[in-house]
Amino acid sequence: MSRKNKHKLWVGFDLGGTKMMATVFDEDLHKRGSVRKKTKAQEGVKAGLARMTDVIEAALAEKGDSRRDLGGIGIGCPGPLDLKKGILKETANLGWSDVPLRKYLEKRFKCPVVVMNDVDAGVYGEYRKGAARKARCVVGVFPGTGIGGGCVYDGRVITGKRSTCFEIGHMCVVPNGIRCGCGNCGCLETVASRMAIASQAAAAAFRGSAPHLLAACGTDVSEIRSNAIAAAIRAGDDAVEDIVRQAASWLGIGISITVNLMAPDVVLLGGGLVEAMPKIYREEVKKELGRHVMASLQDSFEVVISKLGDDAVATGAASWAMEEVESAKRD
Repeated sequence: MSRKNKHKLWVGFDLGGTKMMATVFDEDLHKRGSVRKKTKAQEGVKAGLARMTDVIEAALAEKGDSRRDLGGIGIGCPGPLDLKKGILKETANLGWSDVPLRKYLEKRFKCPVVVMNDVDAGVYGEYRKGAARKARCVVGVFPGTGIGGGCVYDGRVITGKRSTCFEIGHMCVVPNGIRCGCGNCGCLETVASRMAIASQAAAAAFRGSAPHLLAACGTDVSEIRSNAIAAAIRAGDDAVEDIVRQAASWLGIGISITVNLMAPDVVLLGGGLVEAMPKIYREEVKKELGRHVMASLQDSFEVVISKLGDDAVATGAASWAMEEVESAKRD
């Protein structure tokens, strides 16, 4: 096939605190190559940007593709963003600030670069190729260290004018509750995030009511991760299951507020906690939605579990870049 007839390729990049991954897609979002490496954020911004370039080059090389074939690059990343300028403003997980991702990568790869929030990317990926395909409105909620949210409405990711939005984790659900990392009190994250679950589970282990978790992780909150929590429940730690179910119930209460506002046809649950314990999360969230969503909306949506796993962010970032680039051409 001659180069002039060759279809464009699109890169989706998942930039996280511990790992980064670049995936190359064709125009039908079929994967061609994918490379994952540790982020090594402690080495600094300059080294991190060079590492991102290397990972993209390596993903292209897997099928012998060239940067000349690129239609665009989409990057899903955490932290406050300047969407208009493509700048990563700051992020606790990386320790980077004011990073001109778009400017740097456009210069290196000579193609359009679109920067977006990683949860927005994950929700959009599930809308395009996963559990929420062809939905008119998708509300996605991903509990983890914090709680991320995103919404796709009529095929568009909902954002603010310059920055991301849909911060469902910082919705106040417990008036006068404990202080959140954001500085406010009673946020959903304080009662439904993995950190909230791990803190309570560590206390249960210390009291002797979660022996399997104690044997596996001790009482170190940093060691009590999603898979360890799920394993403790399977082993018979009923106290841990009670803690997770309570957190999932709080999540359902938070989501019910969003359902009443947005009237989605799909509520999408994803992230490490949900993937490790899908049955518990679906049951508890559906229960609370049944209690708190207004009657006229009760039969208008379904609750689904994400399907793409680690591929969600890269898929969404690549497909959103495709959408944005093609939209700009139409305009």
